[in-house]
Amino acid sequence: MAMMITSIPSGAVRADEGGVSYWLPGRFGSLAATPQVPGWSMAEVYYHTSVSAFGNAAAAREIQVGRIPATVNVDLNLHLNAQADLVLLNPTYTFATPVLGGQLAIGVTGLFGRSSANLDGILTAAVGPLALTRTGSIADSITSVGDLYPQATLKWNAGVHNFMTYVTGDIPVGAYSPTRLANLGIGHAAIDAGGGYTYFNPQAGHEFSAVAGFTYNFKNPDTQYQNGIDFHVDWAASQFLSKQLFVGLVGYGYQQITDDFGQHPALGGFRSRVFSVGPQIGFLFPVGDMQGFLNLKGYGEFAAENRPAGWNTWLTFSISPMAPATVAATRRSTTK
Repeated sequence: MAMMITSIPSGAVRADEGGVSYWLPGRFGSLAATPQVPGWSMAEVYYHTSVSAFGNAAAAREIQVGRIPATVNVDLNLHLNAQADLVLLNPTYTFATPVLGGQLAIGVTGLFGRSSANLDGILTAAVGPLALTRTGSIADSITSVGDLYPQATLKWNAGVHNFMTYVTGDIPVGAYSPTRLANLGIGHAAIDAGGGYTYFNPQAGHEFSAVAGFTYNFKNPDTQYQNGIDFHVDWAASQFLSKQLFVGLVGYGYQQITDDFGQHPALGGFRSRVFSVGPQIGFLFPVGDMQGFLNLKGYGEFAAENRPAGWNTWLTFSISPMAPATVAATRRSTTK
């Protein structure tokens, strides 16, 4: 079972431009690289996040929505709070015919939900000897649909070792405005690619997965801002207590490796970074002649830089084809 879901960018809560990135850490989880049973599968995810930011991460949003020119010197003492509650649908088709000796799967994710944010503090802008100070708060919320996120994966199995490569991206069709504090789209296209590994020993119940990749962001045509290249790694470790139940840990690391282009000079390169770790629990069960799966995982973030940080939870329910009865029960635990 590939315990993962495609990314869920939320315009109010992430970074690069104004605190917004395409890649949402936590996208991949346990058994991410294990092949699945061919056929259609569907994953539904409820995602909640609550984050806050000070300094540049909050200032970037004020600069964007306030349209502060690059020639204006700014001194910002701001605090950003943001939340999002999203529901995702992720249909995926896994092909039975091998491709390059591996298993090809193609899917797309759409989302609907609510994002809200508020910004409090003091902004001082100066042009030469003239200075203007503004104190107060800005609040915004939106309930709508987000961008579309297609994805293709190719997976190989060699006993307890599993390998994968993937490519995904952002089709910017979701609700977005460069003057809003909260959005459900990011306003620009992106492409992301990488690879992963899963160690899974069904007899001992041990599992470990790691998936890493890079994101290239295209220029936002509304703001002429272009995020730098991002590197990210998601990891998960689990222990099966039975053939149906497992517990474990999850985590991620995210580091922007090149500067943004088009940002206000006060922000510098605005390279963002964050790390996280948290618990998870998963349960497999039959749904008629299909395989059902429930997974709850949570992340607590730390060491954030130029990026809002806090915590987030993922509740995933997926249904996929059941492995043939001739296949061992432990093999059935590798369906999505």
